[in-house]
Amino acid sequence: MSRASEIIKLLKLEVHPEGGCFNEVFRSDLIIHSPRVRARRHAMTDIYFLLTDGQFSRFHRVHHDELWNFYEGSPLQLYDYDPTADVLHTIILGPLSDSNTYKYVVSADHWQAATPTGQYSLVGCTVAPGFDFRDFTLLKRNSSDCKRLLSSHPKLSKFV
Repeated sequence: MSRASEIIKLLKLEVHPEGGCFNEVFRSDLIIHSPRVRARRHAMTDIYFLLTDGQFSRFHRVHHDELWNFYEGSPLQLYDYDPTADVLHTIILGPLSDSNTYKYVVSADHWQAATPTGQYSLVGCTVAPGFDFRDFTLLKRNSSDCKRLLSSHPKLSKFV
């Protein structure tokens, strides 16, 4: 059994709509009002998220900040696109080095995508206020944000 298969079994991961596998391991009991979405949300949520070789997380956005944490495996290449400034940041989450970091925050409403650089990448994603599928959007190919992103970075089209 591969290490990725072992992780899927041990952490009880399931298929995620954006790609990869996940398991929500924490959802705060505290309910707060989110001014950003003008609705009540759990204060925080946290998931394990696994991508294996050949998989990727499609460009998507969440209406709240999302903290990515590297846990194990190959470094993860994370793309963070700010549509307001039309700026793309490429981050490598992995074992700490001059070019890698353990943690990275994707700001609310930035488009994000990810792919492992090797066999698999296990990360954690924490969203506050908590993740809710009503606050989640996959990037549509015909949207103005997508057209701007791909006009400068056409190689990222596979992530849409």
